[in-house]
Amino acid sequence: MIRLNIPSIEQDDLEAVRAVLETGFLVQGPRVAAFEAELARLTGAPHAVAVSNCTAALHLGLLALGVGPGDLVAVTAFSWISTANVIELCGAQPVFVDIDASTFNMCPESLAERVGQLAACAETRRKLKAVIPVHTFGQMADVDAIGRVAAEHGLPVMEDAACALGATWNGKQAGTAGTLGCFSFHPRKAVTTGEGGAIVTHDAALARTLRALRNHGMDPEAGGPDFVMPGLNCRMTDFQAALGSTQLTKLTRITSARQRLAKRYDMLLAGAPVTTPAVPEGSAHVYQSYVVLLPEAAAPERPSILRRMREAGVETTIGTWHMPMTTYFKARYGYAAGDFPRADAVFARALTLPLYEHMTDDEQQTVVRALRDVLA
Repeated sequence: MIRLNIPSIEQDDLEAVRAVLETGFLVQGPRVAAFEAELARLTGAPHAVAVSNCTAALHLGLLALGVGPGDLVAVTAFSWISTANVIELCGAQPVFVDIDASTFNMCPESLAERVGQLAACAETRRKLKAVIPVHTFGQMADVDAIGRVAAEHGLPVMEDAACALGATWNGKQAGTAGTLGCFSFHPRKAVTTGEGGAIVTHDAALARTLRALRNHGMDPEAGGPDFVMPGLNCRMTDFQAALGSTQLTKLTRITSARQRLAKRYDMLLAGAPVTTPAVPEGSAHVYQSYVVLLPEAAAPERPSILRRMREAGVETTIGTWHMPMTTYFKARYGYAAGDFPRADAVFARALTLPLYEHMTDDEQQTVVRALRDVLA
């Protein structure tokens, strides 16, 4: 079976984890601090706060921004479900925004329209608290245009950069274009700590709040141990951080390999009845996933296509989730097909192909051959 993803775990990664386990110092220790410093240097953000996963990063980010019951947060309609779940868990409401059909990211024009509608009413204007663009599949959203809309309405931008460590947009590093940036180190990401996440920011006060929130509300900069706010236990372990540090040294190598493989997919799929990923000028895509669009006529057959690809020895999956049309959000807010037409279309047609650093030419050819056969 050609797997969807295989993490690049090597001997130095194993040795780093073993060394921490042998110390007996396992949680929120010196390796976490070192990993945070390395991530800050890599992204160019002055502050990095490591946490247990990216969902925790997003949740703590909203709490640090003061998002609470009754508030509104603008978010893309097409993402992994945690991007919207954390808004609900704060007692707030996601304001879903349709996507750009070619990049799969939040559409700035749709954001401007939706936020403008809400800002026209004094009551909903007061409730608007943040914008969350997602850098889908490793390609940054148009943070310039999104940032202008947010600034016009005085809204902070929290980037969901879970898939996009190392990606850039017009020279801006993913995670650093807004007030906060959240990363994932799940095994399907280029750099992994098993589970794990982090928040980066230029704001020292926000970083201090985030460090307290991740550790039961204990302020690490206070004169002595004290709990200054309600917090959660979202700490990263030292052995995860040790793995993250060795992984970060390989980010450029891994990203270059994924970009090379993506270009080869583009070439092998030329003439096939699929739409390959679009990369706008000024964007450096890091290809956490290589996602194609099936022909419109094949969309109803996607479950069968997934099954037949597996039978051919190739693991594939959908792109990601049309969040307003999941059972919970559809029932809670009454969304229907047609409310987000571009997300409707992309969700129905998106198919993720295998991609990992050490994928061979033969494996790629097998994937493409199987896809062509299934769609014939």
